[in-house]
Amino acid sequence: MNSPLRTLRLSTQCFLLAGLVLQPSLTEATVRKGRMPPPASRQAAPNTRIIPLPLAPIIPAAQRLCASRTKSGLGYTILREGAGAKPGATDTVMINYIGYLAANGAVFDQGMQSALPVDKVISGFSQGMQMAARTGIIRLCIPASLGYGATATGPIPANSDLVFQVELIDIKTAAEMTTIRMGEATNPATGNDAEPQK
Repeated sequence: MNSPLRTLRLSTQCFLLAGLVLQPSLTEATVRKGRMPPPASRQAAPNTRIIPLPLAPIIPAAQRLCASRTKSGLGYTILREGAGAKPGATDTVMINYIGYLAANGAVFDQGMQSALPVDKVISGFSQGMQMAARTGIIRLCIPASLGYGATATGPIPANSDLVFQVELIDIKTAAEMTTIRMGEATNPATGNDAEPQK
């Protein structure tokens, strides 16, 4: 016959295998002493405070630092080595990214599957993209001199050092982008509001 303690261990393993997490307060000692926590619905009253949008997370200090520096002053840390090619200055990259202020970690921008021309972004970002390989993830620590300098831009104050975490998904050359644009111009996509075909 199974003891309650063995049953708890087996149940915990089953929950973990199913991807579920037990309440941290439900320990073997709690079960042994016969004290079960009250149901979650009775633990706290609902909070009616409105969450301000957009969400503005703060990135921890250790994730605002870079391990290496280039001669230009750009900081970088390779978080995951890529397996593919590196983009050139005239290429367009498809990236997932998050940008935040080095001073306090306040997030000012983020995007998923964003297409950006490497030569049409701030200098530090352009330099950093050319150091990353396809499928890689890089952290860029961009000094104000390689960013927006003395100009305030949207939520970015003047003279701000910036940090970006960037995942390089894909690279397209200028020639490939021209071919894509020509294809879009000659074969416009049909959306849901197109006239039905008879």
